[in-house]
Amino acid sequence: MNTPPANDLNADALPEDAPYLAATTRWVERAVIGLNLCPFARAPHVQGKLRMRVSQARDTDALLDDLCGELQSLNALTPDECETGLLIHPFVLGDFLDYNDFLDVADAAVQTLGLEGEWQVASFHPQYQFADSEPEDVENYSNRSPFPTLHLLREASIERAMEQMSDTDAIYRRNIDTLQKLGPQGWQALWDDTTG
Repeated sequence: MNTPPANDLNADALPEDAPYLAATTRWVERAVIGLNLCPFARAPHVQGKLRMRVSQARDTDALLDDLCGELQSLNALTPDECETGLLIHPFVLGDFLDYNDFLDVADAAVQTLGLEGEWQVASFHPQYQFADSEPEDVENYSNRSPFPTLHLLREASIERAMEQMSDTDAIYRRNIDTLQKLGPQGWQALWDDTTG
């Protein structure tokens, strides 16, 4: 079983969080970094600047409380301590449409906390579906995580990354190309631990 990287940001995780953290770490390493779906993900992971938290929330009110708490915790850390965060919530918003609706609530929370311009929320979900795509279109896999997950990103980090790329849309186009070449069977093979 994979274990999350040992660093101070995730050292206080609860024992019951371990399977969710391990599966998410595996996804980050094999898909997000391994397929280079996000060219900016490797450095925070390798440098131990990725904070992962598991929410035990069973309803959206509790998840909102956890999100607000996590945003405040992340904001209290410097970019040298933590670059980005994942709030994994396996017990709530399993339906993608409900999850998608919650993103407006998450954005409002950022504003309410006075963190607009500091942090933003990106989305990952096991049933992720881009607008105008079919549920099983392979490009949806670029945002498919093992569990519903809110990605909390520092605005300054995004701005630095954007400055390094002349064409940020190229990431999306490259991801579609990568995933189409991989295909659904290739995607499934990423998670097969019985092969080499």
